[in-house]
Amino acid sequence: MTILEIHNISKSYGKIQAVKDLSITVQKGTVFGILGPNGSGKTTTLSIIAGILKPQTGSYRWFEQEPNKWLNRKIGSLIEIPYYYPYLSLYHNLKIHCLIKDVPEKDIERVLEITGLTSRKGSRFDTLSLGMKQRLALASVLLGDPEVLVLDEPANGLDPEGIAEVRNIIKMEAEKGKTIILASHILDEVEKVCSHVGILKWGQLIANGKVNELLVEDDTIIISSERMNELHEVLVRAGFVKTSQCDEQEITLTLVDEKTPEDLNAFAFKNGFTLSRLEVRKKSLESQFLELVR
Repeated sequence: MTILEIHNISKSYGKIQAVKDLSITVQKGTVFGILGPNGSGKTTTLSIIAGILKPQTGSYRWFEQEPNKWLNRKIGSLIEIPYYYPYLSLYHNLKIHCLIKDVPEKDIERVLEITGLTSRKGSRFDTLSLGMKQRLALASVLLGDPEVLVLDEPANGLDPEGIAEVRNIIKMEAEKGKTIILASHILDEVEKVCSHVGILKWGQLIANGKVNELLVEDDTIIISSERMNELHEVLVRAGFVKTSQCDEQEITLTLVDEKTPEDLNAFAFKNGFTLSRLEVRKKSLESQFLELVR
């Protein structure tokens, strides 16, 4: 089922084109990461689909329907940190959010448990660390158990421990079958959390697909064997390699799309070469990202 369909949306701020002819489709149960450098249109895109901003052109649909207040109940969004009263406890701040969202108060215990804040529910908001404040913001988003989460930089500004805590919450919600759409510049976190990714540059989508496909696309393989030059020539003649470089110690290559490292090893052995080394170096999403936006 298609959860979100964005069709050719554009948004400008004066002379600045924040989003241009952007089209994205998100399927049910996916964790879709929107990546891009600062100013690439990530927050504007999420603000549009969350109903905070209106696009100047184009349209979007949730659950294959036009946006409406009933569908909004299925969507929890964290575009900006919600306002909390510093002198009130976590519980009472969440109680206010329940009243705003028309959610039963009993749901507070559930979201506190998910975010690991149960033991601090009586603490004043102004005593929380930055990581706890971010977890409280996620707790607010989870009130009412929405089917979809829209999160803008959920780990922004956090220390490694805080990032790990937010990551685990997102993973747990994804395991429940929820659809999650998040913007992030922390590429390592996208690799660990997201199933799909779209990369924005100057408000335009320049790459889109499954995270593992982007990672696998240009793996670098390093092999060693006796008779290095001869092995290199055999592989090139057989049409195994896309690119290759050979020196006295090793051959560095990328395979044509239909071949795997296992195929390479079997082919070498069949042709009388025993590989003493076969190392696969996956191209990180970071290097892929930097190449695309360069």
